[in-house]
Amino acid sequence: MKCNVGKTDRWIRIILGVILLIIGFYYQSWLWGIIGLIVLLTGIFRFCVIYKLFGISTCDEKPNSQTPSQPQQPQQ
Repeated sequence: MKCNVGKTDRWIRIILGVILLIIGFYYQSWLWGIIGLIVLLTGIFRFCVIYKLFGISTCDEKPNSQTPSQPQQPQQ
């Protein structure tokens, strides 16, 4: 699974997911609990199926990013 949830989006999802889980637990509502769990898991795994369907990505990582290469030392 390729990352399609960025850093800010991830933290919003994690916080919102925990809040929804607490609401679901407090009101004893399976619906809010399941929604909270889904939102929390998309934040943890940084992958959202709905984003994938619509071709959306908030992930700030650049694909094929390479680290700068080390200068080669002359051989003797």
